[in-house]
Amino acid sequence: MKRLVSVVALVFALCPISRAEGPREGSPLDHLPADTRQLTSWGERPDFRHDGKKILFLSKVFGDVYEYEIATGLITPCTDHFTHYGFTRALYLSNGDVLLSGPISPFDRTNKEDRQRARSASYLSVLDKSFTKPPVPLNEHCDEGPAVSRHRLRIAWTHGHQDQISTAELVYENGVPKLTGKRLVLKVADFPENERPHRWIETQNFVPPDDTRLTLTAYEIGDTANSEAFVLDLASGELKNVSRSPDHYEEVEGTFPDGKHTLVERAEHRGNHWPLIDAWKLSLDGSGHAERLTFFTDFKGYKGGEPVVSDDGRFLVFTLGKSGMEAGQGFGLFLKELGE
Repeated sequence: MKRLVSVVALVFALCPISRAEGPREGSPLDHLPADTRQLTSWGERPDFRHDGKKILFLSKVFGDVYEYEIATGLITPCTDHFTHYGFTRALYLSNGDVLLSGPISPFDRTNKEDRQRARSASYLSVLDKSFTKPPVPLNEHCDEGPAVSRHRLRIAWTHGHQDQISTAELVYENGVPKLTGKRLVLKVADFPENERPHRWIETQNFVPPDDTRLTLTAYEIGDTANSEAFVLDLASGELKNVSRSPDHYEEVEGTFPDGKHTLVERAEHRGNHWPLIDAWKLSLDGSGHAERLTFFTDFKGYKGGEPVVSDDGRFLVFTLGKSGMEAGQGFGLFLKELGE
């Protein structure tokens, strides 16, 4: 009998039973792990400067752009010196200038449908790193996320009805940026039928170090709640599903500098097309191996999203999100140390 009890105890120790209780009450802000600290109580859509010393972010959806200095906590406004209608993205280019995406005409900020139209009808521009000049329009429509190279002046962006992705090189003529070599690299119809998204795709990052591949998300595959992470080979056009998890929602975010992993927003969808998510590290080798990095969804009504990794791979910055909010809406920036 004692031997039987010992065996049973060993089985329970090696195979712990998942807890039956639901999410915890309270806030993840009161239970931050030792490797994570809160930087701000507002802001969203962060991006690391390439030297890792500053973080670019938006104040809110259709808000202004700000720069946060990690060492001092100093926040610098970047876009309050010219007239605009707010921004949906702001990303550091390899030369330190900033790629902006945002609407170029008035809209009703109080109307949900008009806000969505403005998000889908944003346009790209380049802001000088001095933050003293108005941005230069690139005259390219961008529906949701653009992508920038860490190493060269190359960008990719989603357009059309969020169903096409193009790439181009950024050149400066007499100090004025413009796009050259524009190329349509992907559209929804290019996906294999069994992995085809219902409507939307979105680009995210060039894969270092050679930037010949691009990470992207395909949403609602087969008209289900399944969204998957893909890698596109820009030379051959080959598409590779790197998450392969039909029971989970995965949306690609920042790519690790080793070129072997990417960050994703991930959650078991259980039929919900837009579940609350946390940040995970996903292998790009197609194995589907993923490691959870944030645990904000352990608390009822919260999520940890929009994760990006520093160019040295040592730090993660992400945002606090809440249920029932507009897509991408964040409530503060958080810095997590990943180690060497």
